[in-house]
Amino acid sequence: MKKFLILLVAIVVSNQSICAAEYKVGYVQVDKLLQEAPQTAETGKKLEKEFSPRSLDLDKLQKQMRDLEGALERDRTTMSEADRRMKERDLTNMRLEFQRKQRELREDINLRKNEELAVLQERINKAVQTVSENEGYDLVVYSGVAYASKKIDITDKVLKLLGKK
Repeated sequence: MKKFLILLVAIVVSNQSICAAEYKVGYVQVDKLLQEAPQTAETGKKLEKEFSPRSLDLDKLQKQMRDLEGALERDRTTMSEADRRMKERDLTNMRLEFQRKQRELREDINLRKNEELAVLQERINKAVQTVSENEGYDLVVYSGVAYASKKIDITDKVLKLLGKK
């Protein structure tokens, strides 16, 4: 019985010392990082440059459709029935092509945005880990937090680190 009491006292004392230890906790606002990181603007410019030729092609096709619609409307009374049907068929085909190209462009842009977002998230994770290790944080949380005080928010430190790269 005496050994049991000594063991119990040792467990209680060790638990109290664990509970009394101070932990350094930090919080990061991921959405703020994704909006304000310099890499976000760079990514936007990169994607715009990558997809602008296709976007310009769509603009040209849309102008051709408007021109054809205008010509069809303007010349409807003077053209033959066969010419009118042929132009209407051409216009329908142009609309279908425009919609297809527009959908493909949107899908390709979304795919590339997701690829770039994954790269940015990896950089953010590395920056958070670097700040956490350099400043001795025991725990850093991202999302799912109902409240975090400004004194544990390390978002600006992470943004500063991201700006250096």
